[in-house]
Amino acid sequence: MAPMSPLPHPDGLVRCSWPGQDPFYVAYHDTEWGVPEYDDRALYEKLMLDGFQAGLSWITILRKRENFRRAFDGFAPEKIARYTPKKVERLMQDAGIVRNWQKIDGAVASARAYLDIMEKGPGFSALLWDFVGGEPKINNFRSIKQVPAETPVSRAMSKELASRGFKFCGPTIVYAFMQATGMVNDHLVDCHRHKELTGGRKPAPAPVTSRSGNRPS
Repeated sequence: MAPMSPLPHPDGLVRCSWPGQDPFYVAYHDTEWGVPEYDDRALYEKLMLDGFQAGLSWITILRKRENFRRAFDGFAPEKIARYTPKKVERLMQDAGIVRNWQKIDGAVASARAYLDIMEKGPGFSALLWDFVGGEPKINNFRSIKQVPAETPVSRAMSKELASRGFKFCGPTIVYAFMQATGMVNDHLVDCHRHKELTGGRKPAPAPVTSRSGNRPS
């Protein structure tokens, strides 16, 4: 069972416990997870990868990320939206990605929904960041036990995305997405990245939730 509290590392830094001592996972924790992302296409890519994670560990998807980028044309929504059944079948034969027909087909549907938002407004990034008032919410959790699996905001965002045609965007997936893209800062307060990402701002009250133990992604 993974430790619940932050862990000291040989380099003298204290980190959230979920990446363990895996150098690849630690690098992701230190350079990407929780960093605010405002680029429309990058946000689409991250949401799609989180959808492929459903039922799997995030490290599995992370290790396959470059394979996904190759297979999905760099996650260019305008290309994915035009995928034919033959293209989907070719993807189903690609051992470098997660070969799940529903998830692949969902990525195509989500690409079309993304393009609709970009064409008709308000833009993907603007739509998502509006749910948190345009800036990261800073949490102050001391243990992974305190980190929620979903929140009222992730449920609202999930509902909005689903209504626009996105697939694999349930509230738990969406909250993991919010954590990873910096819409919420869920680095534990003793982790060195928490302070680096807050810029000295005070933490927000803990969200109201009925579940706990969200997996990082």
